[in-house]
Amino acid sequence: MSLKSSIYKFLRIWNDVDAVRKGRVGRRAGRRVAGRATGKAFRKLFK
Repeated sequence: MSLKSSIYKFLRIWNDVDAVRKGRVGRRAGRRVAGRATGKAFRKLFK
């Protein structure tokens, strides 16, 4: 695993913990799901 991907993975976990602490888990999960759906739609559109 490269250094860059390790840093991104660490920061993703860090932000998940921060969201739990601040009580914003639902908002973060919703944005993550929306981002994945958008990515899939764009992949199909520009394939």
